[in-house]
Amino acid sequence: MKYLNNTLRHEFKYIIHEREYAGLKARLSTMMQPDENSGEEGYHIRSLYFDDIYHTAYFEKLSGVQYRQKYRVRIYNLSDENIKLERKEKFGDFISKKSINLSKEEFYWLIRKENLEFLLQKNSDMAKDMFWDMRTKLLAPAVIVDYVREVYVMDEGNVRITFDQHLQAGIDTSNIFDRNVTLINVLEPNTMVLEVKYDDYLPAFIQAAIQIPVHRREAVSKYIYCRYAQFQRNPAMQYLALGESVL
Repeated sequence: MKYLNNTLRHEFKYIIHEREYAGLKARLSTMMQPDENSGEEGYHIRSLYFDDIYHTAYFEKLSGVQYRQKYRVRIYNLSDENIKLERKEKFGDFISKKSINLSKEEFYWLIRKENLEFLLQKNSDMAKDMFWDMRTKLLAPAVIVDYVREVYVMDEGNVRITFDQHLQAGIDTSNIFDRNVTLINVLEPNTMVLEVKYDDYLPAFIQAAIQIPVHRREAVSKYIYCRYAQFQRNPAMQYLALGESVL
């Protein structure tokens, strides 16, 4: 599906217990293939999310605004070989994502707000938009989101089902390469996030396979969970402008 030149995908999220995870994994592993980067144990994802001086991304999510967007920088397994600058846009139950590659030097320019003109030199409207958001809305690093992701995929419907475990907030630095970042658990014990993403349709047998007796579909946002944990640890953060994080 297309909207304003964006390719849209369905996205649904659930909070599930590890007991439900075991049954779901057993069923899905007979129907779907592990993502080539996932394997049996999954892989580590760490993202640095950005927000503006008014915490717009945070409050728009809490208010249920139907169209909203967030910028983030994402790395995998704490490696600097594949650094992604992404903008995720939400249109109701649909999502769209744009991304470009960054060098490690460019990442540090972003969090230090140095040499930001490099964004204008990228062949990306998203990067140019981020430059102006950093200039005019004081977009700045907000919080680190850290978890382990296990992925199952299927070509039919372009289905992608993920289990995100060990969700933690990194609250004392903007440097996603810092192995000593303070991490705080943000979900109830023995729970995780189930995400279901697909293009135009979800095959009926997959839809049947992911039904579990007790679950709740939620407007789950890892960013919101992690910002909330950050605010609990340091309530003054809710009233301060972003951009003063420890680097």
